[in-house]
Amino acid sequence: MIKELVRDEALLSTPCEPATAADADTAQDLLDTLASLDDAGCLAANQIGVTRALFAIEGDDGVPQVMLNPKLVFGLGPERVQEGCMTRDEVATVTRHIKIKVDYDVIKDGALVHRRGEFAGFTAQMIQHMIDHCKGKLI
Repeated sequence: MIKELVRDEALLSTPCEPATAADADTAQDLLDTLASLDDAGCLAANQIGVTRALFAIEGDDGVPQVMLNPKLVFGLGPERVQEGCMTRDEVATVTRHIKIKVDYDVIKDGALVHRRGEFAGFTAQMIQHMIDHCKGKLI
């Protein structure tokens, strides 16, 4: 289901609870809502009002996926970048790594399955932005 974007800073700054396989409906809502937005590459659950640690992101291949309980485990090549956010008006200058390794879960056959992925460039930047959302960090 397509959801309205949340701009409430109190909700957006609340650290998210761990996601579980029971969050499958939220995962689908994220995919549906992301697909409905123009010029959006990623969307966190708290941006649609759910304080759970998961987000949808459009991959390098153009296929969206959902990552649950993401944790940055390695970052290489920090650089300062300017970032905007769909649920915030101002642009922020932040430090992002150009290459990262991330531990995360996916939902497969009704259960969480652990994954580790390596990402670079703009995809790495978006994932770091989403991890910040999961931590309740306003960008």
